[in-house]
Amino acid sequence: MKVRFLLDENLSPRLKLAILRLNPHLDVLRVGESEAPALGTLDPDILIYLQSSQRILLTDNRKSMPQHLEAHWACGGFIWGLFWLRPKASLRELAENIILIWETTEAEEWKDQLIWIPLQ
Repeated sequence: MKVRFLLDENLSPRLKLAILRLNPHLDVLRVGESEAPALGTLDPDILIYLQSSQRILLTDNRKSMPQHLEAHWACGGFIWGLFWLRPKASLRELAENIILIWETTEAEEWKDQLIWIPLQ
């Protein structure tokens, strides 16, 4: 199964535009869009959405997400992956890494994985 992504609401909408400019076929939603969780959705609910929608979360939320992720796993939940965005990375670097991941991997490879992008 191809990788699908969900952008956290705290990320710039320009990241989605940068990704789709490089590959318009990539399946990426942003929190707040019609098919995604609403703006202001709490982290535990985002994790449940990720599990059911088979999407990898792209986020820079290192403050509250780790504790919610631990609680999600403790209750038997899983995620299809979570990619922390490196703070100093450019939109182009992030978009290129996301495209690379989409082109070269399958969703199942990222299950319960936490990684930093850009990859190093």
